[in-house]
Amino acid sequence: MTLIDRIIRPEIRALSAYVVAPAQGMIKLDAMENPFGLPEALRAEVGAALAQADFNRYPPAGADPLRALLCETMQVPAGYDVLLGNGSDELIHLLLQACAKPGAAVLSPSPSFVMVQMSALFNGVHYLDVPLLPDLTLDLNGMLAAIEQHQPALIFLAYPNNPTGTLYTDAQIEAILKAAHGLVVVDEAYRPFAPASWMSRLPEFDNLLVMRTLSKLGLAGIRLGYMAARPGLLSEFDKVRPPYNVNVLTQTAAMVLLRHIDVLDAQASVLRAERGRLVAGLAGLTDVHVYPSAANFLLVRFAASAPALSAGALATEVFLYLKSRGILVKNMSNSHVLLAGCLRITVGSPDENRQLLDALRVAPLAVGS
Repeated sequence: MTLIDRIIRPEIRALSAYVVAPAQGMIKLDAMENPFGLPEALRAEVGAALAQADFNRYPPAGADPLRALLCETMQVPAGYDVLLGNGSDELIHLLLQACAKPGAAVLSPSPSFVMVQMSALFNGVHYLDVPLLPDLTLDLNGMLAAIEQHQPALIFLAYPNNPTGTLYTDAQIEAILKAAHGLVVVDEAYRPFAPASWMSRLPEFDNLLVMRTLSKLGLAGIRLGYMAARPGLLSEFDKVRPPYNVNVLTQTAAMVLLRHIDVLDAQASVLRAERGRLVAGLAGLTDVHVYPSAANFLLVRFAASAPALSAGALATEVFLYLKSRGILVKNMSNSHVLLAGCLRITVGSPDENRQLLDALRVAPLAVGS
């Protein structure tokens, strides 16, 4: 056996590292990012604040001012607090790490946010999934049966779901919350684009946590996630949080930017309108199905009436064609059996969306014909 064979867990050796596609010089519609930069005046204000930051000191461990500002800005219910993370990825990891008792399980619909399954593997927690229905909506009966059979410690519900854009109904989430033997995490990463939130309903359910990130709001580069819950619950997860997990640059920039939340909200409003225009343009292509989305991306199935294998081949052909035109989207065809023939397309700026639609209309592969 080699050194690696002797010391690295076999399930880790079997994995492939998460790969981020090179995007230099391309129209980047693959990662659900906000395409708009900050106004120059706001950039200058952030720069001035960063220039005054104490680079020689560790950041405030509890980030009390930032947490208070987040609670105020994001309308966290009175008496509730937030725990901060280096993006929501770290918060998912902390949740699973704290709940990783022998035999513990985590439950999620699938396909959904891949980091839940990955973090479960990393932390030795059994991952359970209930496939979505063929129309990519939630299988509530399947979820309730899995809850009763396995009594998972954690249930993750992306709201809206990634990569489908689905917004589960209030009745479905209420049923899961009432049936759950453990905690239910409603991940609202795409809250700026969705018409509903569970934040105000935290006081109704002792087992509810609401997770969000500033990434989709337009601040992906600063990597700040937060999770809202009752303080007694958060204090347990705080025990496994690294003491300086949110660096001084992130804390400083977020303190400035959250005071200008109106700028980011205005950008999100533009993207919501662009989402509607993009839906209309894509729906005009023959044999292309666009799934309803409450996020800043669209799941699009090409050759919707074709067998899965043919649809998958066409989706890959479309993906490669767009890439050759300098447009990067996400090919989901090989990620899950329910996503054969699907590309996930981030809603870009008006000009980026126009270029995407123009490319698809003249594609030399008869898209959807």
